[in-house]
Amino acid sequence: MARRLSIPKRLATEARQALLVPSGMDAIHVGVPFGPTALSEMEQLKVTKVYVMANKSSKPMVENFVKTLDEKGVLAAPINCDVSMGGAEDGLLKACNEAVSVNADCVLTIGGGAVQDAGKFVRLWLSVATAADADEIDGEKKAATVQRILAAQNKDPMPPLPPQICCPNSFAMAELTHVAGLVTRENVKSGASHPNMMPTVVIFDTTLSRGLPDWVRFGTALRGIEHAIGAICHPKATDDIRARALQGLELVNKGLKGMVQNPDSEEAQVNCYLGGWMAIRALNTGCYPSIAHFIQNQYSARFNVHQGACSGILSARILHHHREESSVYQKSISQALGMKDNGDRQQQSLPSAPQLVSDLVVTLPGVAKDHADAKVDEEMLRDFAEYMYNQYGEKLNKLSPKSFCSAEEFFEMLTLPIASLAE
Repeated sequence: MARRLSIPKRLATEARQALLVPSGMDAIHVGVPFGPTALSEMEQLKVTKVYVMANKSSKPMVENFVKTLDEKGVLAAPINCDVSMGGAEDGLLKACNEAVSVNADCVLTIGGGAVQDAGKFVRLWLSVATAADADEIDGEKKAATVQRILAAQNKDPMPPLPPQICCPNSFAMAELTHVAGLVTRENVKSGASHPNMMPTVVIFDTTLSRGLPDWVRFGTALRGIEHAIGAICHPKATDDIRARALQGLELVNKGLKGMVQNPDSEEAQVNCYLGGWMAIRALNTGCYPSIAHFIQNQYSARFNVHQGACSGILSARILHHHREESSVYQKSISQALGMKDNGDRQQQSLPSAPQLVSDLVVTLPGVAKDHADAKVDEEMLRDFAEYMYNQYGEKLNKLSPKSFCSAEEFFEMLTLPIASLAE
């Protein structure tokens, strides 16, 4: 089947020609009603038992649609809302086991990044558990564990995965990658990756974002900024990757400013989504993870902080750390973030990229600006710096344009005063 992209003409943007449906995915629909579009896709996929997962906040908006699925006889089980922020282990395992118990042949995920990633894990587990003839795997009861799910990504050949239809309600972009993250009971970030884990269909309907708290709406959109600058400054980035990431950066920046003025603006949300799409695809073309993405994932898991807040707290600081080594690329970031509302580039001297990122964060409602906002104190940060350098020092220095020479230097980056970003 040819890969399909649909965006209504009223939302057509100059970026449309640069948008590529990822390999392994059937279709992406932007700015269309999720209900009838999802039903149409299920019919094409010949779905008989769909397992529905959603954020608790999304449940009221999709209950009528779930009722329709039940009336059509294709609902495998009551809607699952057990997956919490970050994809915590207990809720994820419950969903995996339930999907197997009802013989689901499709997963429908409605909500943010944690739910979208959890859907990938559920599909991975379905492929393993349904392939086993008995009620046991390796002599033990056939129940999902993190170890078993992660081991499934290494199957060779990989069994076919059931389709996944993603209906995101925000801008985390998990639905556009074949990578999935979870948080173990020990508050450690872990994950899996395989080309077969790419979702089948994505439907972005801006009505699903109604009523979102600011920290979700603006925090997930800020992640698009993070993904873009991470790709632009990545040591392995090519000129093509950087060009796509810059175009995405400009769109997300424009969308964020529009949402600050009107959070429910369809045009602003679509700009954030399309820009975020371009940024995450650039990042995932040989540049995943970026240094900031990796650090913020670990910060999020350790302190139970939303990743949008992590970007608000850390993004500018990390940019500042490698400002000299990535100075050429940071100038292009400054130009993108300093662009006028009419699309013209500023002619006068612009502030530094870290300063412009920090200035943008200040304008975003609900997004944490510093560690205190996330209830993370200096002692916690020192422990975190020691952990990161001792556990991941080699990886950090492969990802960062500028190496960290010690845990103390990592700590200094974490605690750099915001006022110093202009330097």
